[in-house]
Amino acid sequence: FFLPGMAVGRAQVLQDPLTEAIEGTGISINCSLPKVQGTPSVHWYRQFPDQALHHIVTSFTGDKPVLEPAGQLSVSGDRRWSTLWLSRPRSKDAAVYYCALAD
Repeated sequence: FFLPGMAVGRAQVLQDPLTEAIEGTGISINCSLPKVQGTPSVHWYRQFPDQALHHIVTSFTGDKPVLEPAGQLSVSGDRRWSTLWLSRPRSKDAAVYYCALAD
């Protein structure tokens, strides 16, 4: 199945446009945040077809477990990159995943 990624913000958040996964095999969805200013938090969302955005996790830096979908969020100390790792993605996790910054 496919996990499309989208960029959110004013050209300051960059994501791979499409990630393909094999069900049950871990996968990383990467987000580059090259123009971070201040101390924003990094937020990840996902959106299923014809549904509203659903918040997954927020962090400032470091690693944080994610419950649904199961995995982990990693944010670099300078907040210039973030990775959402899904440990055992299933077909029901196929959605558009968004990375965003917020002050």
